Amino acid sequence: MTLDDLTIASLAERLESCQLQHLETHKITEDYPSMDWEDAYAVQAAILARKLARGRTVAGLKAGLTSHAKMKQMGVTSPVFGWMTDDYAVPHGGEVATAALIHPKVEPEIAFVLKKPLAGPGCHIAAVLEATDFVLPGIEVIDSRYKDFKFDLKSVVADNTSAARFVVGGAPTPVAGLDLRTVGVVMEKNGVPVAFGAGAAVLGHPATAIAELANHLGRRGQSIPAGTLILSGGITEAVPVQAGDHVSLHVQGMGSTSLRFV
Repeated sequence: MTLDDLTIASLAERLESCQLQHLETHKITEDYPSMDWEDAYAVQAAILARKLARGRTVAGLKAGLTSHAKMKQMGVTSPVFGWMTDDYAVPHGGEVATAALIHPKVEPEIAFVLKKPLAGPGCHIAAVLEATDFVLPGIEVIDSRYKDFKFDLKSVVADNTSAARFVVGGAPTPVAGLDLRTVGVVMEKNGVPVAFGAGAAVLGHPATAIAELANHLGRRGQSIPAGTLILSGGITEAVPVQAGDHVSLHVQGMGSTSLRFV
């Protein structure tokens, strides 16, 4: 690490304040160009600590920038990982207030719910599938706190991978007999299809993202508890939304989920 505790705390306060006040800021690497990966994840952890101290709880974990389309869109080359607190959760078919966001976008995902804990290093696809209770359709609402939604990888990690809101729904589906690589997804905005893809767009197999998350946490002496909900990452490029938009996601064999922006 290159940043001291006071700087990490200051950056966490800055980024969370931007989220809470719906304000943009410049990339933190512009101020601290020598910051490293551990610094970035330390800022992310400090933001979570602030939320937990105010009574929030962790609602799930997430992988981000896991599809080649998403990596290309955001100009990055590696997946990133973050968390979601309970205030990010939107009920199936529920509403999202755009006044509480800066420049929201949506992306279609496959959500995993674990029946057993997962630990790395050494976690792999087979271990993830064996530990999975069921999968669900999920829509993540991302909302970078950085100006014009432009960032580098360390800045977005510190900003908790642009996490903002999420919804899951559809039919809880066991993974046995299900080929998550070939599962097709269609996302619609206001009844018009705007994004198409298949599970293989996420690192070749969505379970790969879960395994990489377990390995990432394992290197930090942490594991993923049983019962955890995990968003495996956007299957397509993110789609901008605004007040009045209704977004629905249909996943082959899993049903659908939706939310509305007001």
